[in-house]
Formats: sequence, C-alpha cells, structure tokens
Amino acid sequence: MGIFEPYRALGYITSAVPFSVQRLGTETFLTVTVGKAFQIYNCSKLNLVLIGPQLPKKIRALASYRDFTFAAYGIDIAVFKRAHQVANWSRHSAKVNLMLLFGGHILSIDVDGNVFIWAFKGIEDNLTPIGHIKLDAKFTPTCIMHPDTYLNKVLIGSQEGSLQLWNISTKKKIYEFKGWNSGICSCVSSPALDVVAVGCSDGTIHIHNIRYDQEVVTYKHSARGTVNALSFSTDGQPLLASGGSSGVISIWNLEKKRLQSVIREAHESSIISLHFFANEPVLMSSSADNSIKMWIFDTSDGDPRLLRFRSGHSAPPLCIRFYANGRHILSAGQDRAFRLFSVIQDQQSRELSQGHISKRAKKLRMKEEELKLKPVIAFDCAEIRERDWCNVVTCHMDTEQAYVWRLQNFVLGEHILRPCPDNPTPVKVCTISACGNFAVLGTVGGWIERFNLQSGISRGSYLDMSKGTAHDGEVVGVGCDSTNTLMISAGYHGDIKVWDFKGRELKSGWEIGCAVVKIVYNRLNGLLATVTDDLLIRLYDVVALRVVRKFEGHTDRITDLCFSEDGKWLLSSSMDGSLRIWDVVLARQIDAIHVDVSITALSLSPNMDVLATTHVDQNGVYLWVNRSIFSGASIVDSFASGKEIVNVRLPSISSMDGSQTEDSDEPVVDKPVSKDASVSATFIKRIPELVTLSLLPKSQWQSLINLDIIKVRNKPIEPPKKPEKAPFFLPSIPSLSGEILFTPSEANGDNDAKDNKLEKNEKKFDMPPSPFLQLLQFSAEMKNFSAFTDYIKGLSPSALDMELRMLQIIDDENHQELDRRPEMISVELLLDYFIHEISSRNNFEFIQAVIRLFLKIHGETIRCQSKLQDKAKKLLKIQSDIWLRIDTLFQRTRCVVTFLSNSQF
Repeated sequence: MGIFEPYRALGYITSAVPFSVQRLGTETFLTVTVGKAFQIYNCSKLNLVLIGPQLPKKIRALASYRDFTFAAYGIDIAVFKRAHQVANWSRHSAKVNLMLLFGGHILSIDVDGNVFIWAFKGIEDNLTPIGHIKLDAKFTPTCIMHPDTYLNKVLIGSQEGSLQLWNISTKKKIYEFKGWNSGICSCVSSPALDVVAVGCSDGTIHIHNIRYDQEVVTYKHSARGTVNALSFSTDGQPLLASGGSSGVISIWNLEKKRLQSVIREAHESSIISLHFFANEPVLMSSSADNSIKMWIFDTSDGDPRLLRFRSGHSAPPLCIRFYANGRHILSAGQDRAFRLFSVIQDQQSRELSQGHISKRAKKLRMKEEELKLKPVIAFDCAEIRERDWCNVVTCHMDTEQAYVWRLQNFVLGEHILRPCPDNPTPVKVCTISACGNFAVLGTVGGWIERFNLQSGISRGSYLDMSKGTAHDGEVVGVGCDSTNTLMISAGYHGDIKVWDFKGRELKSGWEIGCAVVKIVYNRLNGLLATVTDDLLIRLYDVVALRVVRKFEGHTDRITDLCFSEDGKWLLSSSMDGSLRIWDVVLARQIDAIHVDVSITALSLSPNMDVLATTHVDQNGVYLWVNRSIFSGASIVDSFASGKEIVNVRLPSISSMDGSQTEDSDEPVVDKPVSKDASVSATFIKRIPELVTLSLLPKSQWQSLINLDIIKVRNKPIEPPKKPEKAPFFLPSIPSLSGEILFTPSEANGDNDAKDNKLEKNEKKFDMPPSPFLQLLQFSAEMKNFSAFTDYIKGLSPSALDMELRMLQIIDDENHQELDRRPEMISVELLLDYFIHEISSRNNFEFIQAVIRLFLKIHGETIRCQSKLQDKAKKLLKIQSDIWLRIDTLFQRTRCVVTFLSNSQF
C-alpha cells in the first residue's frame, strides 16, 4: 500500500433497490442500500444512524426486523445485528432478487424461481431453510407480498403478467390469476380486506379483489412509464400513491376514483419505493437519482409538500475542491447541482440553492432541470472574504457568463459576470485572487477579464496589443500570485503569458511547443504546472521563465492536477486509471496507485491528511487517508512504492471495513510503522540539512526541564497531622489456625529483631538492570539508538527524571574505582547517545530538554572525570555547529516575515 489508503465514500444516499421500513418503539427507521453496503436513517430527522459493513457483491434485496438486517448479495444472504454480521445463508444457486419478511420467516426468491423459507428466530450460520418452493419455468417472479389476514399465504407477481397465490406452509399453489397481458412490476396490500393494488409495466394500476378474482377499479397513466412502486395511506384518507419510471408520483383518490394530485418533479429518475407511514399523512419515496424524500399531506387542497429529504449527486461530479480547512468539499456534477459535502458530519451536506426554481417551474410549466444552471466545468473559491461578499465563482458548460455564490448563506449570488459583452463567447476558466476581491475569467475566444466580486463590475481586460485579445485560441487556465503582482494565463496553442496584475500589461511569455490542456499555479512556491497533449507535466518558474521539472509516466489523457499546500508534492490523475505523486523538491515520482475506475478530478486537503477524488460514472466523492501523517511517521519512503504501481480498490461506503487491494483477498489493516534504523538512515540520506522535531506534546518536554518548579508548586502547604488517638497494634505473624502469635523477640523487647533488620539492609542484592539501562546498552552495541529514543519518548517527565537520577553516584570516596562502576559506564553511554542524536538532528527539542536535565543531575560527575570531559567537549562542539545552522535558518525566516509585514500592496 502506498501513501494514500482508501478511507470512505461521500454522497451516496440510496441505490436502485427498494428500501425497508421498521419501527422500534416510538422511532421509525429506514434501511437503504448503497452499492455493497446498507445505511439506516432515523425518519424523524432523516439523519444517518448506522452504516453497515462492506459486502463482497452489490446488495440486490433488503429486509429488516428490529435490530436485524437481511441483505441478499449474489447467491447469499447476510444477516446483520446492527452493524455486525451474525450469519450467512447459502442455499440459492442463482442470484437472489426478492426477499419478504413474513412473521418469523424470511422468504427469498432467486431469478430461477426457487423460493426458500428461512426461520430466523434462532439465527445460525449456514442455516438450513425449513421449506423450498419451485416456481414454474415460464413464471419469472418480479414482486412478492403478503395479503393481510391470509394465513401462511403470499402473492407472487411475474414478468409474464400472471399472479400466483401460494401457501408456504403446505408449499402448494392455491390459485393463479391470469393478469392483464402486461408484466407486473409492483404489488401491495390495501387496508381493505381481500383487495390489492397491482402496478404493470404498461402504466396501468389495477385494484383487484383476490378473494373473488374481480377487478375493482383501474387507473391509467401510461405517459408516466412503468409503475414501479405503490403504497396505500393508513391514516383514514382513501389515498393510493404510485411511482413510475419517469420520476413522477401520482396520488389517487380511491373514493372518488380519480387522480387527486401529481408531484411532477418528485425525483429526477425512476421511483424505486413508496411507503405511507402507519397512521400518519407522510409518504416516503426513494429513487435511482440517489435521493430519499418525505412528503406530508397537510395543505388545504390536499396536495403533498416536501417535508425533508436527503440527496447526493444524481450524475458523476466533474470538479471538486476542499473548503473550510478541509472540513467541507465543494462538488459540481453533471446533474447541474453545486453541492457542499461535510467530511465530519454527513448531515451537514447540502445542495447550494439556485433560487426559487420550483416556483418558477410551476409557473412556466417546465421541469426544474431545465431551469437549473448548466453543469459546472470549473470553479474557484476564497475563504478570506466569506462573510463580506460572494466568494465562489463558477464557469458553466457553453455559458457566456460566470456566476458567483455566497457560501455563508449557501445561495447563488446577486451578480452575473459577463466578460466581453460585445463579442461574447463561453467562459472556460476562472480564478479568485488571494485577497478575495477580484475574479479573473478566461473565455473560449481568448479573452481575459477581471471583475470586482463585491460589486460585480469589470475592472479591465488583459490584452496583447499585437493580437487584440489575450490569446489566439481558447484560454485553458489562469492564475494569480499571492501578492496580486502577477497574473499567469495559458492558451490552448501552447503560449504561456505573464501579466502585470494591476496594470494588465504583458510582461513576458514563452511557447511550450504543443497544445496545453490544463495549468495549475501554486502561490507558495511560484511554480506553474502545465499538462500538454504529449502526456508530459512541466513545471515552470514564472519569474525565471524556464522549465525546472519534467514528469512523465502517464499513458493516457491527464485529467487533473493538484499541488499540496506546502508546494512540495504534485498529484496527477489520468484516464489510464493511475494516480501519481511527484516530489517537486527531489524531482521524482514517490508513489503511484492504480484504480479500476479512472479518476476525473482530485483535491488534497490543506492539512495534507485527506485526498478527495471523483471517478468515471461514479456519483460519489471518495476519500483517501494520508498514512504517513496519521501514523506519526516522518518518512514518506517507508510508505511509498516509488515507481511501482499498486492496484487499489475504491474506498467503500463504510470506513470500518476499508477497501481491499486487487491482488489480495485480505482486508487492508493499518499496521504500525516500525521505527528502526533504516527509517532514520533513509531520512538522513534523503535531506541532510533537515532538522526534525519529536512531534511530542509541548507540555511533555517543557515539564521535563521544569520538574523542580512543578514539585515545589505541588508540595502540600501543611505537613500531615498525626491522629490524636492512634490505635496501637502488636505485630504478629500469620498462622493456619487464625490465632495471633507474637514473636518472642519483639514481645519480650529483645533487640535481636532490630539487629536482623540492620543485617538485611546491609546486604547487597544483585538486582537486574532496568529496561532503561538494558535498552541503552543494547542500542549502543548495535549503534542504533532509535528504539531507545522511542522508549524514553514514551516515559512521563517524572519517570524519565527518576531513571536519570538512578544513575547518580552518591559515594565517591574511592576515585580509582569510579571507572569500573556501572553508573559511570551508563553516563558515558548517555553522552554517546546525545552525540549521535544531535548529529542526526532528530527529535531536536526533546533531546535538548533531556540534555539539560542530564547535565543538571550529572554535571558534577562529568566535571570530575577526564574521560567524561572529553565526550562533553565533543557534544558541545556538535551542539554549537548545529545550533549555528538552525539559527541561520531562523534569521532568514525572520527577515522574510519582517519584509512582507512592512510591505504595502
């Protein structure tokens, strides 16, 4: 596994599998499928309460009972208690398409017409079904339901148009209804006994009495497609809801036998499920457009209104961007929606409003989809002015103007930016300046214009006087530096131009020699990354006007580029399915992964901890975790695969089961990284001048050098008081009888016991060395102190202080024998350890604190021993050299900060 590990997917609400509704106490829960996993929502607020683990195949049918969820995938049925799988039933030889909860039983039907009956009250793995029914060869089951009050009986609909009534207890067919010469798609029982509603593929709804096999009433709405879902109201209103393949929900009045209302824009795709809540005027609907909605019938005219909903992209996203310091992700898709996803709490995800589209659609008698803005092809955002005015600019497909958005209110802004009104051409690219005041737009016609975001007024265009426009052809990219000094633009024909941002004059430019597809400018390091049609990634220094890096390796069209926040990494994706990470400093590829579905857009969070990607024909946003940051390792080489490409599966919906690699059947486990000598050696070899910190909490190493002050502050104000009447107990020794036996010596006041105690205190026991000394000696022998460093970093400040004081030499009467004492050898080894760590420049601030404590305790011993003095002088010299180098870096940084803080822009 490389640097980035699959984490989870965002934006998936439901898929094209009917949902399951269950009631627990006073709460109602909705179980839906999202590919290979299932999700459970609380219907009171439609908040997500549970995500199931990832299954090997996509879920094809669902059923739920109390805490149990039954999911059919492939030829198997998985049984879950909440999120934990407790059983797996395997008896079908074909794919399971239908499941029905029937009392204490689950009925499952596969595509070959096999019906198995499972008794789930005693749930066991590899449970044997209690019954099996084989349907006719010319009977293809499409739906199953249980008519109310019909004991042990189910009604099964077929694709051929007939209905069959079966007794699952006797496993016999009771009756067959001839049907209506049209395939049956849905069937549901009504509150009236013996009456069911049947939806057909020709768009007709038949209310049928199955007791007498008589038609009650027939409704037709053939223009709305197949009737996929039906539901009866149970709150006293005689209503029937039907959903078709056109995304329209129809409400029928059963008493008046006519159409009462139509929700024309209920969903953007076919309706999958409908359900009226028990004794409530609330209807739940789900659709293949990745949304679930709740409708309430509380208006005066009886028409339903939208109560609450959850939705994601109904078409694949085209571009994404992290926002709010990595907490949110802005996403624009082919479904004409502009969305904000929350990485932390899924309930905060929402679609940005484009105005009163639904009201306008009703007045104009048009679809909402037709009134929405066209799909976004590029956008940019700036957080610095979020509270002041609009801070997002979007460019739309084949649209001659750009739109602004106010993210604070999640709405479309009041200004529309129209560049070059005399000769309008579609806006292709956009960028926002670092100050958040200006937006720069580039068009297909080669025009570049700057706008003020507060007022929406044009502030001039960038023109090449020799051409009359900025570029001859289409503008493929624009970018601004961090000080509003330079503006960089790129034309499709390979010309890169650098402009004066304020004066809008052309300062310099160069030709690449081939067509440019995309550019990304990094404001921190001033490097411009370009993608050309020869599949090369070139990095330019826009000030020096020269190529500084070239990266090659992609074998198909490069889809997106992204710099890390510090400018040291460049990430690129391609239609060949690869994601490559380039080290800008070392000018090499440090990692590459391959996914089955090509990446179309990517974005790296400002903290570099999470990577977001979108993929071809995938409606979600996929998150990848940077393992090198979360594991606490400071070495990228210990994770990266270099030039090797590792096959990785896409992140799953559930983060508890991570994804799996293609070449392994085992789940990916986040193993701790071994911090051995190879890591430190690689680190020093990679960047010799680098100084690293210990990543420990500041309080830990600061407490180490202030232990004396802490002890004084924690010292009790008053000494402990002796109790006035303290009981006196004679010492005794235990016996088997339980009687108290007194030792004669102590009972008679003999002094022999005291003498024995003194003799024991004078004895010297050969105690084994502590782990501190053992690890120090072993590390010195191996000449590798990384394990010892990890050990002392894990000690508390007081524990480390005690370990160092245990080496203190108390009696130094015989100076000739001091060299042979183990304490002296340990002090010498500690000096060697400090010399090695200071030379390596690792854990700098922690080692400095330990050295200060060490010298405070053992300083007098070092002064008296010539052998230790030589090592102390060597440590002083190395310490001085390293500090001089670090202080030089500090001075340079101070100069830059002082210069920039005093500059006027």
